[in-house]
Amino acid sequence: MADPGTRQGVMAGWLKAILVAAAVMVGLWALLVVLAARLPPGLLKDLAGFLPACVTLVRRLRTDPRVPFKAKTALVLAGLWVLSPIDLLPEFLPVIGPLDDVVVVALALRYAARRVPREVLLEAWPGEPRLLERLIGAPATHPAEPEGQGDEPGRT
Repeated sequence: MADPGTRQGVMAGWLKAILVAAAVMVGLWALLVVLAARLPPGLLKDLAGFLPACVTLVRRLRTDPRVPFKAKTALVLAGLWVLSPIDLLPEFLPVIGPLDDVVVVALALRYAARRVPREVLLEAWPGEPRLLERLIGAPATHPAEPEGQGDEPGRT
């Protein structure tokens, strides 16, 4: 055993502290995953799975040749925003902490959705399709009428 006053003893103490911290972090993440999986169906469960589903979506779209470069760039920038330690709202604030991440991801997905065919998005989305449909909007059912044509007879 190394003497606590020596350089090896100090290094061993730091190594133990780092290993304990890493084990606690992994344990907390595992607990969060189990708790999120046990949530009852509803909005809270949908929100708990939103960011992981977005990560999977970005990973799949990044390698898809049908996705334009600008859409890939927007998605990668959104991913970097989520991973960045710099936030507009600190993460430790309850409820609103991760809000800036969710907003940036939602805006990037809406931007990409306008440039990527809907079938490609739905194919790459790992979650329930209704969540993605709600985020990007329902598909257009009919083309918009040109100006000057209306339902009223006699008007031009």
